[in-house]
Amino acid sequence: MAQGIILAAGFSSRAQANKLLFEIQGVSLIEHAIQGMKPFVSQIIVVTGHYSKDIEQRLSNDPTVRCMYHADYAKGMFSSIKAGVFVVDEDFFILPGDCPFVQKDTYRMLLQGTGLIRVPSFHQRRGHPIWFDHTLKEKILEEPIDSSLKQFRNRYDFETIDVMDQHILDDIDTLLDFQKILRED
Repeated sequence: MAQGIILAAGFSSRAQANKLLFEIQGVSLIEHAIQGMKPFVSQIIVVTGHYSKDIEQRLSNDPTVRCMYHADYAKGMFSSIKAGVFVVDEDFFILPGDCPFVQKDTYRMLLQGTGLIRVPSFHQRRGHPIWFDHTLKEKILEEPIDSSLKQFRNRYDFETIDVMDQHILDDIDTLLDFQKILRED
């Protein structure tokens, strides 16, 4: 089995509100992300920051979810990644919380891969979640804080796994992005 890290620490500045609590059919985006990942992991670590209290309150009834406040969230996404990676002790997925509709087959296919890093691809465009072998934990923790997941990934021989899931490319940054998802739903 693996663990999951869901990134939920940002400011949501382009959305001008906590976008991870935007709802579709009464379920928040962060809960959609959790529901998609949950069957494939032993635990989900939600790394919170700017909206920590709101997110933690929303997720407080789910025993498989551990909310972890990252005090240095303002240092950028990679600092939040490192905070989540610090607490894992198994292989792990990393998923931005604003990529909430990844299909179950995508998780299944990533788990069945063989690479130390596994990246889903839809029509030759790479997306999320990214799967990491636990042996890379220390390498991520040693990575400079101003790095990115893409920079780290690209220094390794990662496995690209073709999937039929356009949601690996979702990136809900603005209210318009969210409204577009609503129209597609």
